[in-house]
Amino acid sequence: MVVLGLACVPIALVWAYAGRILLFLGQDAEIAAEAGAYARWLVPSLAAYVPLQCHVRFLQTQSVVLPVTASSGATALCHLLVCWALVYKAGMGSKGAALSNAISYAINLMMLALYVRLSNACKETWNGFSREAFKDLCRFTELALPSAMMICLEWWSFEVLVLLSGLLPNPQLETSVLSICLNTGALLYMIPLGLTYSISTRVSNELGAGQPQTAKMATKVVMYMALSEGLVISLTMTLLRNVWGYMYSNEMEIVIYIAKMLPILGISFFIDGLHSSLSGVLTGCGKQNIGAAVNLGAFYLLGIPMAVLLAFIFHLNGMGLWLGIVSGSITKLLFLMFISWSIDWDKEAVKAKDRVFSSSLPLA
Repeated sequence: MVVLGLACVPIALVWAYAGRILLFLGQDAEIAAEAGAYARWLVPSLAAYVPLQCHVRFLQTQSVVLPVTASSGATALCHLLVCWALVYKAGMGSKGAALSNAISYAINLMMLALYVRLSNACKETWNGFSREAFKDLCRFTELALPSAMMICLEWWSFEVLVLLSGLLPNPQLETSVLSICLNTGALLYMIPLGLTYSISTRVSNELGAGQPQTAKMATKVVMYMALSEGLVISLTMTLLRNVWGYMYSNEMEIVIYIAKMLPILGISFFIDGLHSSLSGVLTGCGKQNIGAAVNLGAFYLLGIPMAVLLAFIFHLNGMGLWLGIVSGSITKLLFLMFISWSIDWDKEAVKAKDRVFSSSLPLA
């Protein structure tokens, strides 16, 4: 909570001045103003999001999954009501949509906080706040920074696509379509993201317990799951391509454009599911710095330049932008497959035990 709270300070500043930043980057003035207002109203959500994520991971590392799932499900149902009330009933529009995130996060946090403090499942692992919270902050940060960069570098590359789409001819159409694609990705990516968190926790736990072969087997299992999940999602998106756009817009121009994009998105999400699971394996092994380097090379040295080339030189517009990022995803997958294949599981188990023992030493 301490480290993440400090990390939220620059994030809040960027969100507060998002409108001006977008204008500086050459975006359409109307789009920049709307996005800036939305970002400012997102700032309060950080206050609840930080402790919420800490509660989620605290429970996940103990394999306490059902309460997290139940609270998330209840929050999702509440979110529909809260979002409707703020957007339509209160007439806040997109500002209400942003504020609804803060309220929903707070509801979820309240449920998990009560569970942690009242449940017998956590009575031996949660003893309240103490100065022990400040122990090994540097060590945690050393692991957290590359882990965060590994995720951020990938997500930011997709956000760059939306910024680039604002520089294309007919920016309102291109930005709308790319934003829908990004939201579709965020929606469907929750499944492989769950696999990523699960395999990260499982691998780290098994290595720390001195069971490297179990960690290796878990890696194989999650890859089969990611493969199956990716095939189902890609096929579903392709079959529903002519109606998918209606979930976001009633404008036929956008719906038709989305129908052309969905087969590419299906391929993209299939690949993303595979390499995100492998990213979880690297995180579980404490190799976040390698994952961050792979993301930097795959998306920023290849993916985004290829997207610019296809969109602006070959005039494929939004489709070219996404094809470029797909090339980055394929490159990342190939690198991570090679790295994962080369892991010495026995050696990683020894390193994991060393980290556990070193973090258990008393404060000086």
